[in-house]
Amino acid sequence: MNDLNYWSTKLMDFVVNNGPRLLLAILTLIIGLWVIKMIVRIMNKSMERGDIDVSLRRFLSSLVSILLKVMLVISVASMVGIQMTSFIAVLGAAGLAIGLALQGSLANFAGGVLILLFRPFKAGDVIEAQGFLGKVSEIQVFNTVLNTFDNKKIIIPNAALSSDSITNFSAESLRRVDMTFGIGYEDDMKKTRELLLSLARSDQRVLKDPEPFVAVSELADSSVNFAVRLWCKNEDYWGIYFDMLEKVKLEFDKAGISIPFPQQDVHLYKHD
Repeated sequence: MNDLNYWSTKLMDFVVNNGPRLLLAILTLIIGLWVIKMIVRIMNKSMERGDIDVSLRRFLSSLVSILLKVMLVISVASMVGIQMTSFIAVLGAAGLAIGLALQGSLANFAGGVLILLFRPFKAGDVIEAQGFLGKVSEIQVFNTVLNTFDNKKIIIPNAALSSDSITNFSAESLRRVDMTFGIGYEDDMKKTRELLLSLARSDQRVLKDPEPFVAVSELADSSVNFAVRLWCKNEDYWGIYFDMLEKVKLEFDKAGISIPFPQQDVHLYKHD
């Protein structure tokens, strides 16, 4: 009975002395959780309007929510008189150790966040980076996955992609097909130019504006070179490129226009 009275007295003293602070801490915790929920919701809507990748939205939302809740708990614990200085120091030291151990992974993570935020390329784009050319099949948090045209899978760390040059062949809706054709010095240049223009204009995939461009680009050692510049939709690039190579060879043969190629004369001498 005496023990019960003792603990009852202790409890009453604790409530009287710490009741207001405890009540304020509970109120702060409830309001804080509601505010954090609203912040995360607003953040999600902003990222959704910004067309940010879904996986990145979820990750950033979870990260911000956890960080804010940790800060809220530390604040509430301090309000009720719990000393958090030592805990914060230990948490900071642990964070530093983990950061040093995962330095490479953190760099790749930061690179992935930058790629997903600024979107220099997206899934489905054809890019050339780090010496590899292929279609982007997936952008992960730490790596980007490419599929090459001979069906090989290339995994590139995001840190390298975010800090180096990238060529995105799918970024623009239009591309220019650049080709060079050489003819012999004895061939008719005007006739050749008209033939090349006719081939370009007869292809429906070649755009009329900007119009096809054909001109002499070089008087080389063994040929007169013509530069051919054709604008087309991105998806028509390779079709036009390969078709033009075939058509030019066939039409040059019909018109009697020669295409010079390297030749070597060998002279044999008989010595008595």
